[in-house]
Amino acid sequence: MKAVIQRVSSAQVAVHGELVGQIGRGIMVLLGVEKGDSEAAADWLAEKIVGLRIFEDEAGKMNRALTDIGGAVLAVSQFTLAGNCDKGRRPSFDTAAPADEGKRLYDHFVGALKRQGVPVQTGIFQADMQVALVNDGPVTFILERR
Repeated sequence: MKAVIQRVSSAQVAVHGELVGQIGRGIMVLLGVEKGDSEAAADWLAEKIVGLRIFEDEAGKMNRALTDIGGAVLAVSQFTLAGNCDKGRRPSFDTAAPADEGKRLYDHFVGALKRQGVPVQTGIFQADMQVALVNDGPVTFILERR
């Protein structure tokens, strides 16, 4: 399971021009689910993301977590994170989880975030989404867990 996380001032996701998820200050998560990923990996990622101290304190140091600042999460499924571009010019998605398993683990991840006590907004699984965000910093991390 791969997650690209970005500290944001704001983020939103739309489907067919209709806004389906929006947050202010917080973390934008793009989540890719691969074959062999587990609920334990989703739980670990959710806990890690909520607890990461990537927000600045009064001294300007990254010392505050999402819960410390009262932030939210916008979680969007991102199938292409499972892409492999090592050979040729066209990505291979052989390692991506089948759609039903990907949705199950994405939903589990979203539930795990909510159980951490933070507000969560989402995109729509398998939809063609338009994502807009203001990356604060910029601050971006890539997390992986099997």
